[in-house]
Amino acid sequence: MTVVIKGSGLTIEDLVKVARHGEKVELHKDAVERINKCRAMLEKKILAKEIMYGVNTGIGEFSEIVLNDDQVKDFQKYLVYNHSAGIGNASPVDHVRAAMLLRANVHAHGNSGCRVEITQTLVDMLNYGITPYVCEKGSVGACGDLAPMSQIALCMMGENKVFYKGEWVQTKIAFEKAGIKVPGLMARDGLAAINGSNFLTGMSALMIFDTNNWLKQAEIACAMSLEGLKANLKPYDLRLLEARGFPGGIRSAKAINKICQDGDLAENKLKVKVQDAYSMRSTPAVIGSAHDQVKYARTQVEIEMNGVGDNPIFFPDQNIQLSGANFQGSPVSVPMDMVGAVVTMVSVLSERRMNRLNNPALSVGLPPFLTKGAGMFSGLMLSQYTADMQIVEQRILSMPASIQSIPAAADQEDFVSMGMNTALKNFQIIDNAYGILGIEFMAATQALDLREKFETPYKYGKGTQKARETIRKHVKYLDIDRPLFTDHNAMKELVKSCEILTEVEKAVGSLE
Repeated sequence: MTVVIKGSGLTIEDLVKVARHGEKVELHKDAVERINKCRAMLEKKILAKEIMYGVNTGIGEFSEIVLNDDQVKDFQKYLVYNHSAGIGNASPVDHVRAAMLLRANVHAHGNSGCRVEITQTLVDMLNYGITPYVCEKGSVGACGDLAPMSQIALCMMGENKVFYKGEWVQTKIAFEKAGIKVPGLMARDGLAAINGSNFLTGMSALMIFDTNNWLKQAEIACAMSLEGLKANLKPYDLRLLEARGFPGGIRSAKAINKICQDGDLAENKLKVKVQDAYSMRSTPAVIGSAHDQVKYARTQVEIEMNGVGDNPIFFPDQNIQLSGANFQGSPVSVPMDMVGAVVTMVSVLSERRMNRLNNPALSVGLPPFLTKGAGMFSGLMLSQYTADMQIVEQRILSMPASIQSIPAAADQEDFVSMGMNTALKNFQIIDNAYGILGIEFMAATQALDLREKFETPYKYGKGTQKARETIRKHVKYLDIDRPLFTDHNAMKELVKSCEILTEVEKAVGSLE
């Protein structure tokens, strides 16, 4: 189904469909009318020689310099050239597509003053799968994501290279093959194409989507470990969580109960301790708090996705333009710093359960390091090392970027959000999180297999059994030692693919 761009109602799920799955987009006819109305007002003001920031003035420290008519014509080109100042590897295609979609959605409000041809070109590029080359690094998240957005804006002049049909080609070649006309840049067009935090917001939307799926898998891994450790499931009684009142905690307990349902542990058929360690009984509080933080971050990101992030902003009905700081990335970077931190927090909890599975003093009868050949074999001893290394990296990356402002532009831009740093490090954090959770899944599955092979078998929960079956399609039971890096990488990709989550939800229903 086509995603209609109208300046409102765009969800994170819509963005994922366009950015990752090539869903078609369409500019709503009302949005076209608004864009044209705003442009008509701006052109009247240009003819009247009204001073407007970024139209007939310089920008930043040069905002007091008024441009003559000839300079106005060329200023947008040089603005985009100057700001195409990133560095590093090409951004992932889905990150760039997300930013393009969000920039078009800003324009759809009819407050940016650009020609409709600029917005329509963004739409056409999305629909034909034309993705500009954008360096990963360079934005400070105010005045918006100027460096990466400028590399997208270069395409409006037929410049830069783009990823098209599986290869990098020059923009003009891709446009010619797709039948897209190069729109060029006229007054205001360049700044309207770049002046918002759309890149970091698009990346943050993708991160929220991925984090939600990862947290649900963290609950699956937790349930498997609880069954492997013969845990007391009374801390997951909904009456406890409802008495406290946190929505995330209630959600998490419900999910884990669903996964364990129909199993002997859930039905109180096994002897358990009166009270387990925190890593076993605090999960609803820990993952629940992560759910609550991600939910708040989603509200902030979706507000920004549908807001007018630009400067200046034109109001055609009042015939005025106002300069402010709607490009500032802090409303997104602050909650997204917390999202990265809670992913790290839940990863630590995952590793602690994995430690209990490995440690014979804590594992309720499981063999040391989950191997029957202890001494000759080391089992999953080194898997814990691998998880621990990744957690340390996560902890380093969990330092907030939103407090790291460095003044720029001769102190005209003396506070910036550094929201792009937040977005970049969050993807490093969750990349590690896939690996850490994959290792817990490995350990929990090994524990369940050992219980079944060498003890009186007991019935595992419906969701636990489905997850176990799915994992065993990718990683075999560890009977004798083998190089584990292949298993670690296979498990990391399995978690990232969400195959375990998909299969478990088929068996027990949604974990939302």
